[in-house]
Amino acid sequence: MGKGKKLAAAGLLVLGVKAAALCGTGAVVSSWLDEVFSSGRMVTASLNLELGRHEDSASPTPGMPGILATDPVESAGTAASPEPSSESAPETDSSPEATTQYTDEGTRIVPTTIYGGLTIKNSTSYNIDVGAMVAEGPSITLPAEGPQVLIVHTHGSEAYTPDAYDQYEETDTDRTEDKNYNVIRVGDELAKAFEAQGISVLHDREIYDYPSYTGSYSRSGASVESYLAQYPSIAVVIDLHRDALGDGEVTYKTVAELDGQASSQLMMLVGTGESGLYHPNWQENLRLALYLQQAVNAKYPTLARPISVVKERYNQHLSTGSFILEVGSNGNSLQEAITAVRLFADAAGPALKELVSA
Repeated sequence: MGKGKKLAAAGLLVLGVKAAALCGTGAVVSSWLDEVFSSGRMVTASLNLELGRHEDSASPTPGMPGILATDPVESAGTAASPEPSSESAPETDSSPEATTQYTDEGTRIVPTTIYGGLTIKNSTSYNIDVGAMVAEGPSITLPAEGPQVLIVHTHGSEAYTPDAYDQYEETDTDRTEDKNYNVIRVGDELAKAFEAQGISVLHDREIYDYPSYTGSYSRSGASVESYLAQYPSIAVVIDLHRDALGDGEVTYKTVAELDGQASSQLMMLVGTGESGLYHPNWQENLRLALYLQQAVNAKYPTLARPISVVKERYNQHLSTGSFILEVGSNGNSLQEAITAVRLFADAAGPALKELVSA
C-alpha cells in the first residue's frame, strides 16, 4: 500500500474512533455511520455529533444569521456571472469568553469555530461516497522537476478586517488593491511556506476582480491556461480566496482552536459539473482535497472547515489537482489568515511531497 493510501486508511480509522467517542452509544454511532457512508453528505451528521444532537431536532443556533456567499456563480452559458447566493447558517461553536470586536462601521464581529473533520458539505445532487474516495486516495503525482503548484487569486482584492497592525485603504467594502493587505499577501505567505518545504511554487499576483468584478473567473481562467501551457509540470492549482460570513449586522470570524496562536480557519471548495459546464474529472479534485484535509486534521484538528462541494466548476476543469482555498473570513485579521496558511502548508506540504514521482 502506498504512503498516500496508508494515510487515507488511517484517516478513516480516526473518523470512526472520533464518532464513537463523541456519541457514547452504539446505536447512535451505527445510525450516524449509516448516514455518512450511504449518502456521502457527511457534514450535517458530523456537526450534529459535535453538538450532541440528532439531525431531526437540529436547528440553527439562536442569533446566527445566514451566510452571504459573495463569490460569483458560474452557470452554463457563462464563464462566470457574479450572482450572490445564500445558505443557512453553519452549525458552530462560539466561545462565550471571547472579547467582542467591532468593525470600523460598527458591525459586531463574532468569533466562531466551524468543526470540519473528515467531512464534506455536499451542495449538489451527486451521491458522493466519501469513504471510497478517502480509501482510494489522490490520483495525481507531482513531478520531481519544474514548478509543481500554482497559486492564483480570482478575487485578488478580497481583504480582511483592519486592526492595529494592518491598516489599508479600501477599494470597496472589505477589499483593497493594495497587495500588501489583500489575499495576494496571504498567497505570498503560502508560497513561501511551501517553498521552505521544497515544493516548487508559481504565484500569480494579478488582480482579476478589479475594476470589474464581472468576468473575473474568465480572466483568471485564461491565466491558469497560460501557466499550464508554459509549465506542464504544474500538478496542483490553488485559487486562494477569503470567505464572507455575516448578514450586515454581524460578521463572523473563523477561529482555529490552537494553543498560543491566533489563526483563522480555512476551507477547501471543490466544484463539479452539475451546473451544466463540462467538468468530467471533478472527483479527482475532491480526492486530492480529502487527502490534504486528512493531513491537516492530523496536525491541526480545528484548522479546516468541512470541504464544500458545489455545482459550479470555478475553472477547476483546467487541472485534475484544483481547488479553491478560502482562508478566513472578512471578520478575520490579515495576520490570522497568514497564520492559517502557514499552518496549512506545515501539514499539507509533507502530504504533497509524498505525491512526488520518483
